[in-house]
Order: sequence, then C-alpha cells, then structure tokens
Amino acid sequence: MKTLLSTALFALALPLSALAQNSQAPVEVEADRLDLDQRAGTAVYSGDVNIRQGEMQLRGDRVEIERNEAGELSRATSTGERAYLRHQVEGQEGPTEGWARRIIYHVAERRVELIDQAELIQQADTFTGGRLEYFIDREVIQARSDVDGSEPQRIRMTLQPEQ
Repeated sequence: MKTLLSTALFALALPLSALAQNSQAPVEVEADRLDLDQRAGTAVYSGDVNIRQGEMQLRGDRVEIERNEAGELSRATSTGERAYLRHQVEGQEGPTEGWARRIIYHVAERRVELIDQAELIQQADTFTGGRLEYFIDREVIQARSDVDGSEPQRIRMTLQPEQ
C-alpha cells in the first residue's frame, strides 16, 4: 500500500511542479477515492478532489493523471460542474484562475485547455467561452465558441485598462 501511495503522489508531483513556482513544495491531495493502474499509467482521484503544490491548485469532482509511453507524466484532466485551476505566475500581481466543466493540462506543451462553460481570469482581465486555451510560457490565450456535444458558447472578454 505504501508503494501505491508513493506512486500516486509521484504521479501528481511532476505535472503540478511543471506549473508551480516552487516545485520543491509538498504535493497535498484530498479526495474520497484513488484508483491507480500502474500498467495503464493512470491515477484517478474522485470525490471532491483538491490538489495543491505551492501556489498551484487543481480541483474537480474527478482528476485523472496520465503517463505517456516513455513513462513521463503527460496530462492531468480535472472534470466537474466547475473544475478549477489556480496558478500564480512569478512577478504577476494576482493569480491566473480558470473554471470549466473540463480542464486539461498538457505537461510537455505547458498548455491548459478549459472546455465547456470556460472562464479564465488573468490580472483582472476576464475571458469566457466554450473553449479557452492558455499557453503558460507564452502567456497566450485562444478562445473558441464551439464545444463538442453542446450549443456554441459565445466568447466574451473584459479587458481592464492599464494603470
């Protein structure tokens, strides 16, 4: 059991440390259930999942962590009525926060997808739509109104004037 727990925690540590400012901070996980499949390379946390590492936070009803064929952590997917992602960029005043029914973090690309009723707040600027993509290193946001299996959700932006 101790090996399973350490493997599950390790499965979380890399994707979060890729986003977190302090990758040496401990990874804290709260969930009602963990299903770990080492052969498939997945760890699935369910039941009011809350994962934190330093200034990084990921919440949802269900969070799945996946590894690629090389065994490297490749993707974290959070789902729920209002899945949540919080990330503090070094040197930025406030955190970047996102909500959606599904949030997918692509580790190698350092790209976050917010899908279905997506909302992203970055330094008081607000973006909403069916699908938002946030490229962390380039600080680029792309918005789309289309969502598979749903009516289009119009893109809306509120940009605050520079002070």
